[in-house]
Amino acid sequence: MSDTAPARQFADLGLPAHLLEALNSLGYETPSPIQAEAIPTLLAGKDLLGLAQTGTGKTAAFALPVLAGIDVSLRATQALILTPTRELALQVAEAFQRYAQNMRGFTVLALYGGSAFAPQFKALERGAHVVVATPGRLTDHLRRGSLKLQDLRYLALDEADEMLKMGFADDLEAVFEEVPDTTQKALFSATMPPGVRNVARNHMKEPAEIRLHSGASSSLETITQKVWEVSNHHKLDAMTRLLEVEPVEAMIVFVRTKTASLELAERLEARGFAAAALNGDLTQQLREQVVDRLKRGLLDIVVATDVAARGLDVERITHVLNYDLPHDSESYVHRIGRTGRAGRQGTAILFATPRERRLLHVLERATGQKIEPQALPTADAVRSGRLNKLASRLNDAREQATSLHQQLVSDLQELTSLDATELAAALLTLLPSAKTLLEPVADLPSAPPRREREFDRDSGLTRYKVQGGRKTGLMPKPLVDVLVKVGGLQRQQIGHIKLFNEHTGVFLPTLDQAVINRLAGAEINGVTLQIKAWPLPEGELPPRDRAPRGKPPRREYAGKPKGPRKA
Repeated sequence: MSDTAPARQFADLGLPAHLLEALNSLGYETPSPIQAEAIPTLLAGKDLLGLAQTGTGKTAAFALPVLAGIDVSLRATQALILTPTRELALQVAEAFQRYAQNMRGFTVLALYGGSAFAPQFKALERGAHVVVATPGRLTDHLRRGSLKLQDLRYLALDEADEMLKMGFADDLEAVFEEVPDTTQKALFSATMPPGVRNVARNHMKEPAEIRLHSGASSSLETITQKVWEVSNHHKLDAMTRLLEVEPVEAMIVFVRTKTASLELAERLEARGFAAAALNGDLTQQLREQVVDRLKRGLLDIVVATDVAARGLDVERITHVLNYDLPHDSESYVHRIGRTGRAGRQGTAILFATPRERRLLHVLERATGQKIEPQALPTADAVRSGRLNKLASRLNDAREQATSLHQQLVSDLQELTSLDATELAAALLTLLPSAKTLLEPVADLPSAPPRREREFDRDSGLTRYKVQGGRKTGLMPKPLVDVLVKVGGLQRQQIGHIKLFNEHTGVFLPTLDQAVINRLAGAEINGVTLQIKAWPLPEGELPPRDRAPRGKPPRREYAGKPKGPRKA
């Protein structure tokens, strides 16, 4: 065991200022146990043998000390990181790039099988301070002489047990033969089989040993995990129904890309939800504004990327939705940890397509818990959810009602000659939440057809052009409110909304002139609404709610393979 006492802050670990600034900008708050022990050990120049499960934050545990010792002025490979899979290599390389955001001129390169050698040769010729590689492709480069290790200062093996399971023992031995004797080594493994122990004994110098089992099972005890099987095409509708039936106070929705965070936030706003995007393109000031609005109840949904939501702790968050499957189980653990904080109860929901269901066992292994399958809400469940929420609002309103309100009801009954039931029914027609109870609800298919060809709800709609866009501060929600209140449209009739700088495109049912005239007299943010038909160019199709066509990228997770493989 390491004799290093866990620190409470990253500033206590001995990291340089530029790395502390990067961690702060990424939202990192306090080091995990593996980081608190491993970082000072590696900074002290010791070899390290770490027993750590996936999801404990071990990438930063070795990446930060490595970056602290990189000489950016030396255009040579100074650190080599080995991972079992292409996906993990890319993930680790991206992590290095994020942590090194304040290191001008720093370069990191991922080497893996299944891709052309030529671009990798050119990148190596230009020089890479850190190389992250799979064993098979790395030994190919060593044999070809395209990668030189004479200046190597650091060598780290991530998920060493998995590399041995996958048949890379000979490749690892070949790498160790090329590494200078002065190279500092770190080895991380979820388990400690004899093969891993032999590697440490044969190639490491009196390594400090850290044994930390994942705290996921204990820290996630307050979180209920569920999986909904839903196709890409129906994710948005499934999320809308989730919000109808789940007791959501506030929710973090995780997507893979910055673009997806913006698009989904806009679509949710168009459907009447208080939502905003949170991604790495936001300045620290804007990020803080989004988080503050979430804390104050001005936002209910934040659509975030993994990096942007690091360290986010908001008491109101009752639900986390994995709208897109994470790239690895460590990211999944970080994601769902945004709810169920400080002993509070939380719910984590995962959308998985049928082909992704087979990967759930990896996430269950990382969390030590069962992810319970849950059927998509039926039409009856949606209607019941809407009814219960309206009943709750009416009960709250009853407590606020005064004798003046009761007198007003009596006066209205006298003026309209309506009895109590008729008057209540008439008043409910004025409430948007009551109107939704009258709308038909269809069941979503539990399994998608083999090939999804149907267009989303924009098919059959007309595109209209609204004056005003991003530069004028026009947002989807105020536009939707005007279309509903003034134009008499139902929210479900409003299709895709696309904001441009000076104008906005919106898909609507074909409007008659009377509706256009009514809308022309409305205002948004003090500006008179101007709307006119804006037909799509001939041959152009309306946008779809589903992911683009094409073969999805292959995603590999750690697990026992069927046989040896070359990366």
